Amino acid sequence: MLVLLANAFLGLPPVVVGLGLYLMLSRSGPLGVLTLLFTPGAMVLAQAVLATPIITALVHRAIEEPWQEYGGALRVDGATRVRSIRMLLAIARRSVLTAVLAGFGRTISEVGAVLIVGGNIAGYTRTMTTAIALETSKGDLGLALGLGLILIGITVAVSAAAFVLGERR
Repeated sequence: MLVLLANAFLGLPPVVVGLGLYLMLSRSGPLGVLTLLFTPGAMVLAQAVLATPIITALVHRAIEEPWQEYGGALRVDGATRVRSIRMLLAIARRSVLTAVLAGFGRTISEVGAVLIVGGNIAGYTRTMTTAIALETSKGDLGLALGLGLILIGITVAVSAAAFVLGERR
């Protein structure tokens, strides 16, 4: 059921996630007492909701084949379920890294959900993506392009660092 839901939510629309979280986090919502709306915490929550199905579905796919190949042997050798999962994650580490980077890519490029639950408060909840959207709407394309290039640079640097560190292990 978890795998089915993770795959079903791969294309979760960010604005719908933002709207749902907004309703849950608003004062009259069930989680309103947490006073998270328009805070970085709400933005992180929205990004986690969007990234979780991607990472879950891709990691499941990554360890599915090693489980079929090595799962029985691990269990026969006395490995616990937790130890077996750790071993399978190690075997499929490159694919798992790709899954994590896909989730990272979803979160770093997010505008819709973070704008709805975090607003665009300068110095508090403004992200690079919301700043790019703001500067574009103001007509400052030079600044928007500059921020976009920086964002691309950050993404490339994180991915490259992750693969370099992954190869060292």
